[in-house]
Amino acid sequence: MNSCTLSESDQEHLLEKLDVFKVKGRDKRGRPVLLIIGKHFPARMVSSEVMKKYLEEKVYPKLGAKMFSVVYVHTDVQRSENFPGISALRSIYDAIPTDIKDNLDAVYFLHPGLQARLFLATLGRLFFNGGLYAKLKYVSRLEFLWDHVRRMEMEIPEFVHDHDEELEYRPAMDYGLESDHPRIYSTTSVPVDPISMYSMRCIA
Repeated sequence: MNSCTLSESDQEHLLEKLDVFKVKGRDKRGRPVLLIIGKHFPARMVSSEVMKKYLEEKVYPKLGAKMFSVVYVHTDVQRSENFPGISALRSIYDAIPTDIKDNLDAVYFLHPGLQARLFLATLGRLFFNGGLYAKLKYVSRLEFLWDHVRRMEMEIPEFVHDHDEELEYRPAMDYGLESDHPRIYSTTSVPVDPISMYSMRCIA
């Protein structure tokens, strides 16, 4: 994770401005929800140290000593833009206080994609303890997320709804068999190489 030339205070302000983390809403058991919008995360601009400090000062206090759930929105996350890197993720995870880890009930991973599933099924088991991995729940569509969290209390960005609708018409995107980037239509009759359509979504 590169912090570029931004000062520590500027990095913190950027996280606040982009609204990457928000404690708002409740799950179906009445527990608070930490909403994380992956697409908004400025991986190239914020260091892991600033991230840990921000979580400690701005996010953890809002969770208190109660059980809580996490909704992580992976929609439109790109490795080159929004993925902090394996070492940074591990550093941030290791810095999470034990009581916060113990109070985490579930992580709902919305729109995971094939590469995210493969990563978490292999390297994810090595980098994160079994307790956290067991709490991970893949959610392929928004309609299934509402089975776990209270819909009227969640603020989901419009691009997430748009992507969800697109998946209904192009279900192969779920499995990386079709690109999740906008289609390019051509007037020529040249066939498209199916390999080039393979999804390049971030493995985070």
